[in-house]
Amino acid sequence: MIAGCDKPGGPPTPQTKPDALQTKDKIITFVTMNSPNTYFVDSNNEFAGLEYDLAKLFVQELEDGTQLKFIVAKHIDQVLPNLINGKADIAAADLTVTEARKKRVHFTIPYQDVQQQIIYNKEANKKPPKKLKDLVGLTITVPTGTSFVERLVKLRETEPSLMWEERNDANPEKLISEVASGDIEYTIADSHLVSILQNFYPNIGVAFAIGEPEKIAWALSKDSDPKLLEKANAFFTRINKNGTLRNLIDRYHGSSKRLNPLDIKTFLMNGNKLLPKYVHLFKQAQEITGIDWRLLAAISYQESHWDTFSTSPTNVRGLMMLTEATADRMGVTDRLDPKQSIPAGAKYINLMIETIPERVPQPDRTYMALAAYNAGYAHVEDARVLAQRLKLNPDSWADVKKTLVMLSSPDYYLNAKYGYCGCGQAVVFVESIRSYHSILERYQPSHNPDQNTFKIARFNQILAANQ
Repeated sequence: MIAGCDKPGGPPTPQTKPDALQTKDKIITFVTMNSPNTYFVDSNNEFAGLEYDLAKLFVQELEDGTQLKFIVAKHIDQVLPNLINGKADIAAADLTVTEARKKRVHFTIPYQDVQQQIIYNKEANKKPPKKLKDLVGLTITVPTGTSFVERLVKLRETEPSLMWEERNDANPEKLISEVASGDIEYTIADSHLVSILQNFYPNIGVAFAIGEPEKIAWALSKDSDPKLLEKANAFFTRINKNGTLRNLIDRYHGSSKRLNPLDIKTFLMNGNKLLPKYVHLFKQAQEITGIDWRLLAAISYQESHWDTFSTSPTNVRGLMMLTEATADRMGVTDRLDPKQSIPAGAKYINLMIETIPERVPQPDRTYMALAAYNAGYAHVEDARVLAQRLKLNPDSWADVKKTLVMLSSPDYYLNAKYGYCGCGQAVVFVESIRSYHSILERYQPSHNPDQNTFKIARFNQILAANQ
């Protein structure tokens, strides 16, 4: 999606929706956590995440003027106490339904299945454990207060020698990153999070699944109004039946896998079937911006799969998936019109390239611009500042993509100017585009327009921007 990061102040801190008009008597308070699966600020400086979207839709469908409020817990241990102490009405925090938790709270109808998995570093361990008995004697690190601890306690009935370390300073995302960096040997994580994180930690592997699959659901206090639980259950029944739930899950998890042979095969097929209709428009956009038409085509494929009618749940649309704000900024009247969408997207990318400091060399400058196109320039700048602080090169994409991922950890985002960012998605976005671009470079000829044509078009573009 094209970022709408037009505000110099960067994204708001994830608390209560800034434009929410709240009343004292009609507010439903959700407690959640920052995570790619739950709640974060997206590339348009808007709140996003599966749990956020579900909560927002639930409150909207009540149609009684109820407003939405969020409490963001720093650790999973703080989620249920917020319910039990009456600070929140509903917990929407990627919670798995366990027997221990069911004694403390009520759960809604489950809306997602997950499987706990043993995670290891493929580069450091060529012979990972294959069964429960193989875990005996190994160092397994898990977050305190999670369902992983409950599962390990249960498994120790079978393997009394099973041991693990509990950490109250880390969430599953952080521990997976530590496995990837070699700081810890093993951890346990839910499959849907692993599928996301494998995209930017390619050296993490799944040794095997442990126990039976689990269900994710919302939680409510035992003292809550029974009608609220009834309404929540009716909501999940309805969105599961009408396909809304499936579409929301696909939005956040449908493209979490890395490129594989099937992806490449599909891309080549669409390159023969769909791309020819738009090649001339991508080339015209190159003549305006100087950006290789094949790179623009790769971005468009990553965004919309060259489907001019593509529309996301957040209403970004068209071949370049323009937001309404970006379309207005670029003078687009119809986002579904390829003749408007492609040059507008190209101009916006060019704007991001020009925003990245000139000292950043190419192609690093373009890669950072693409990350800004996806996650917002503010978060890219945070990553560059963090890279410098860690004595990495802030002008190198290879280093900045490492620190972009770090912005999902409280160890880093709490000190970042623009706060939390699930920027692993931006890294995947850029790396996928690079892969698609390299394929197009191999199979599609370059476009070399007359240099005077480009200079005149560029002059007119600059002139129009300054009028």
